[in-house]
Amino acid sequence: MNEIQLKYGCNPNQKPSRIYMEDGSDLPVTVLNGKPGYINFLDAFNGWQLVKELKEATGLPAATSFKHVSPAGAAVGLPLDETLAKIYWVDDLGELSPLASAYARARGADRMSSFGDFIALSDVCDVDTAKLIKREVSDGVIAPGYEPEALEILKAKKNGNYNVIQIDPSYVPAELETKQVYGISFEQGRNELDINADLLSNIVTKNKEIPEEAIIDMKIALITLKYTQSNSVCYVKGGQAIGIGAGQQSRIHCTRLAGTKADNWFLRQAPQVLSLPFLDKIGRADRDNAIDNYIGEDYEDVLADGAWERIFKEKPPVFTREEKKAWLSQMTDVTLGSDAFFPFSDNIERANRSGVKYIAQPGGSVRDDLVIECADKYNMAMAFTGIRLFHH
Repeated sequence: MNEIQLKYGCNPNQKPSRIYMEDGSDLPVTVLNGKPGYINFLDAFNGWQLVKELKEATGLPAATSFKHVSPAGAAVGLPLDETLAKIYWVDDLGELSPLASAYARARGADRMSSFGDFIALSDVCDVDTAKLIKREVSDGVIAPGYEPEALEILKAKKNGNYNVIQIDPSYVPAELETKQVYGISFEQGRNELDINADLLSNIVTKNKEIPEEAIIDMKIALITLKYTQSNSVCYVKGGQAIGIGAGQQSRIHCTRLAGTKADNWFLRQAPQVLSLPFLDKIGRADRDNAIDNYIGEDYEDVLADGAWERIFKEKPPVFTREEKKAWLSQMTDVTLGSDAFFPFSDNIERANRSGVKYIAQPGGSVRDDLVIECADKYNMAMAFTGIRLFHH
């Protein structure tokens, strides 16, 4: 099949719509269930490229959670400790497969943004991963294959309408890619940049020590940024993105947005949050919303007279600003990636507040010396890649 007719494009008024191969060859994908739409396929194809490259760069199964053509989360399949399993709401599932762990991480880092995501998996979807996907709100999944039982689990989701796409892992796209804007055709070479250790060898700070774990996190950050709408910044820790700032016009706004998400990820692990006495009837999505408000500036709304009774068994104490600051001071060894150079040192100052120790960025700003000086002030190790990673 060399084309798939779609219900409509980005919006219902944009008709007709289809995906197809201009050269008449067969599409490298098969729809096994559901009827994926235009945006679903955009998320699926961008997400597949991301996890394919993560697997190649790290040797570990990878997963990503995509929303509106940018990742909300991306991770490799490292085991979950007890705390992470609890904040990702998977502590009742027992030990997960590496692929399921990757998706739990990708979905769980920013659960607010991941709600209703499109999933990409680097490996054949196993039963563990399918069971995890089944219980979360998402639009669909793309993977190189599915175990028979896993496929049946997924096909039963959304009353049988869940989107399941299989992609040919051997598919190699053309070297030139084209798109149209306002009836005008654009053409460029595909971004085939290999994110490897050599790209991270130019360490420009006084601190030259970057452990292997941080090198892996740098690769995850840069590969994630490669498929994130620019401007973009990504915080990574322990094999997963913990904060992604996408599509901002100002780089400092990216750094702040991603840093706030990273802070929220860590705040969810605080004892005050882990011990919240939720009513048994409160589902995961509503718990996520309540937690987001509880650790944010809207905690008064959650704890207002009468409001807390709809969520909690008993009124929890306020998580004070001082307590949050003290907890966040324990977040360390975070890696930060940027798709373009930092024009001012304010980005480094903000990164330091979220425990950043390692940075990968292209370099090339007229103020590189001030950015390096700021990184040195906090004993950070920073690599200049020399390569920009804009994605539009």
